Amino acid sequence: MSHFFISRPVFAWVLAIVVMLAGILALTQLPVAIYPRLAPPSVSISASYPGASAKTLEDSVTQVIEQQMNGIDHLEYISSNSSDSGRASITLTFSQGTDPDIAQVQVQNKLQLAMRMLPPEVQQQGLQVAKASRSFLMVMTVSSADGSMNSVDLGDFIASNLQDPISRVNGVGLVNLLGTQYAMRIWMQPEKLQAFNLTPVDLMQAIKAQNVQVAAGQLGGGPTVEGQRLNVTIMAQSRLQTVEQFSGIILRVNTDGSQVRLKDVARIERGADSYSVIGSYNRSPASALAITPTPGANALETAEGVRKKIAELAPYFPQGIEVNYPYDMIPFIRISIEEVVKTLLEAIVLVFLVIFVFLQNWRATLVPTIAIPVVVLGTFAVMEVAGFSVNLLTMFGLVLAMGLLVDDAIVVVESVERIMSEEKLSPKEATYKAMSQISGALIGIGLVLVAVLIPMAFLSGSSGAIYRQFTLTMVAAMVLSVLTALILTPSLCATFLKPVSHNTESTSGFYGWFNRVFQSASEKYRNSVARWVKHVRLVFFAYAAIVAVVVYLFVSLPTSFVPEEDQGSFVNVISLPVGSSREQTVAVLEKVRDYYLDQEKDSVQSVFYVAGFSWAGSGQNMGQMFTRLKPWSERKDKEKSVHAVIRRATNYFRNIREANVFAINPSPVQELGNSTGFDLQLQDRAGHGHLALMDARNQLIEMASKKTSDVMRVRANGLDDTPVYQLDINQERASVLGLDLSDVYSTMTAAFGSSYVNDFIDRGRVKRVYVMGEAASRMQPNDLNKWYVRNRAGEMVPFSAFASGHWAYGSPQLERHNGVPSVQIQGTAALGKSSGDAMKTMEELVAQLPSGFGFEWTGLSREEKQAGKQAPLLYAISILAVFLCLAALYESWLIPFSVILVVPLGVLGALIAAKLFGLSNDVYFQVGLLTTVGLASKNAILIVEFAREQYERGVSLLDAVLEASHLRLRPIIMTSMAFLFGVLPLALSTGAGAASRNAIGIGVSGGLLASTFLVIFFVPVFFVVVVGKLGKKKPAVDM
Repeated sequence: MSHFFISRPVFAWVLAIVVMLAGILALTQLPVAIYPRLAPPSVSISASYPGASAKTLEDSVTQVIEQQMNGIDHLEYISSNSSDSGRASITLTFSQGTDPDIAQVQVQNKLQLAMRMLPPEVQQQGLQVAKASRSFLMVMTVSSADGSMNSVDLGDFIASNLQDPISRVNGVGLVNLLGTQYAMRIWMQPEKLQAFNLTPVDLMQAIKAQNVQVAAGQLGGGPTVEGQRLNVTIMAQSRLQTVEQFSGIILRVNTDGSQVRLKDVARIERGADSYSVIGSYNRSPASALAITPTPGANALETAEGVRKKIAELAPYFPQGIEVNYPYDMIPFIRISIEEVVKTLLEAIVLVFLVIFVFLQNWRATLVPTIAIPVVVLGTFAVMEVAGFSVNLLTMFGLVLAMGLLVDDAIVVVESVERIMSEEKLSPKEATYKAMSQISGALIGIGLVLVAVLIPMAFLSGSSGAIYRQFTLTMVAAMVLSVLTALILTPSLCATFLKPVSHNTESTSGFYGWFNRVFQSASEKYRNSVARWVKHVRLVFFAYAAIVAVVVYLFVSLPTSFVPEEDQGSFVNVISLPVGSSREQTVAVLEKVRDYYLDQEKDSVQSVFYVAGFSWAGSGQNMGQMFTRLKPWSERKDKEKSVHAVIRRATNYFRNIREANVFAINPSPVQELGNSTGFDLQLQDRAGHGHLALMDARNQLIEMASKKTSDVMRVRANGLDDTPVYQLDINQERASVLGLDLSDVYSTMTAAFGSSYVNDFIDRGRVKRVYVMGEAASRMQPNDLNKWYVRNRAGEMVPFSAFASGHWAYGSPQLERHNGVPSVQIQGTAALGKSSGDAMKTMEELVAQLPSGFGFEWTGLSREEKQAGKQAPLLYAISILAVFLCLAALYESWLIPFSVILVVPLGVLGALIAAKLFGLSNDVYFQVGLLTTVGLASKNAILIVEFAREQYERGVSLLDAVLEASHLRLRPIIMTSMAFLFGVLPLALSTGAGAASRNAIGIGVSGGLLASTFLVIFFVPVFFVVVVGKLGKKKPAVDM
């Protein structure tokens, strides 16, 4: 093939131009993201049961739905949460690769079977089924800079003007209002109700009857009488809109004509829909929208769509309104991609300089440099066809491929230059001869690298998704690199290079010094190889020691899934003792806010807190804070990094005795969870009961608190049991008194639980109407006696006549995992430890709990476990694939061993580098490790291929090995240095996303150095032993 294109250089150029044009076109179409879709698809079911306790929800809603979800295809696990706020959520997680649309349809079909078994109140509220996403893309705050609007005003503004338009932005999934809108609030006064012989049930019935939209029909509607000339719509009663209209609702008309209206027994106001949530941005009132993307949505495009929509609406905002983004992953995503692109450009420049230093010829340097745009742009075209995006993984693949893709061209140019110099041939003749010698080696190197990488594409789970994007990008680059080296590079060498004299090396200046040093080193290397070959036993003893060290380092290397990143923002979860009021929670939040804005002002840009809500649960004693740091360009000092800020904040929070405050760095893979560290579900598998599960949870957290060398910030991601007032209704006594139990329960719900009646119209929008007891009538247990229920005889009966109460404990939030009661435990690894170490410690602690308690890892921890289990298989398959490719190429079962044996040499360097720089065995390091395997094999092939050819031509085995080692030293060093300088920017990078770049760059750099400077000594010995002592003396292989 090479000979064909050497004589047809224009044809070669046409193919290269077509490939580059296809790449440019693809580059304009490729979406941009930080990661491809990594999280397994999940579907969530949301249900509402106003006034129900967590236990009631779990028994009547959550378990009923869970039991109907059996038999759904590819279901991995199911988790649920029931809260005493009346909300239940069930999340079903499916295997990676499952079609989320089909999964959602299956869930909806199963849910229909459960609907008839749910309480009527739940059916009336309706159930929501949606494709779920685990994390917020961004939090957008709306604040009042001049203080003219309070948090309810702002929440109502968001709900009325922003929530719906943003929900319609492409890519936006769920939009959660961290605040509240207005509602019509009817505050009942029990003493007035009793005086008028009325009950809450009477109020709700009157409101439902008089706050109604009536479809009255038409005058002259068809069919009409003959001669009809009129046809108009009849407008009748419509929904009420103002406080005055609600005040005038008639509750009763007395016999004397007097009327009892709603205003006579209740206070009516346009109040808050919910009084549990309040927010603040920096030190101004605020409400917010938490935006969750749809699964698989492009984060950058979604965020840009949100910002564009806000910009369109901004001219219509009231004066004093400010929009900010205290939690936003988009700057991190954008800067991370920009940094990788910058790294790619730096790699191109460094590779060019390395090639020029070795070749010392502008023409010879330009030939492999021209291959770079052809291969890179061609790879973009392949990515477009494969449906990939421009993300960290594909860009990492291109950066690593940068060094490899010029290697093939370098080998060609170096061989042509050497032959022209030694044999005084013309460029075209030298190219013909060079390609005859090295085509096999180029194909072999390409096959080996592809064989190393391809098995990674078939792994399952999120780690498989990571490997797949990285692998196919590199494989595409490698295949295009080999094709370019066989098609374009030879034609360039034949037409672009000039004939050279016998001795073209510089003898003066830097190049003269460089050539003398390299020539001297080359001669010393040849002599050293001759000595190594004579001491085979000693060499293999050293090799065995290296293998032992590799095994030890690999086993002792800490594990994790992906490295933690400084993403420019983090969250704080605040929980106060059970029973704490919202006022107390706000006081703690303000204390934490003041710490960040005053003591961390050099690092922190803004703070938004919300009381009554957190990722751990909702309640008056819960709060969450979103802290945004200043741009990375202003935080180059390590003490201003997110890790340093969190460390100092954690030390400060120990002084806050009245609450638990945790500063949490978000997960680098947002789809797999909200925080870094581990995520564990402690399960009651033996049915010990809720109290026993709580005791086990507390015991586990207490044991973890003593393991400060391994884990830290171990906490229950949920709510503690709280005191509850257990009201017992004596049904027999109520029956004797002539009471209807439904009226009893309705009165309780309305008085103490905020009963939703129906809707009203407020400034053109539909909002809710609530009935609830006046605050002073529902503060203490004895306030129950203020409320009355009317019996069948029309008499008012107080609650004290048929009900009694006592104090007990109950959980405001109940969780289940795979149908078993559970609690979620989260935490992080101690300083200097990896998440894998922390997970191992937690497994040991769980084993010390009483029998019957088990656990399951979820989120990022589950993926880390799966990745760890698959890693050994991955390495084994890759090495086997390399061996089989070499066996097929050389038509020998023995020669491949001389290449395979070098694998531990490269791995040694990667492991040593990981130890020195504190890296862990995460997905990125594993990618680098497999790349190292390919690099080590590449260098070995360059020597083995030439030595085999010489040996088959009748040259003695020792001379063949020495000649191959001497002639291939220069291309090995040149290609290795080109690759090393290509990945050096990864290893040295800082700023956004640097942790993942360092993980790959440092591991590959260490592996490359070891594989280069060890392989060139060990491979000749391996070849001599395998071919000379184990194989035939004169192998009959003609290639």
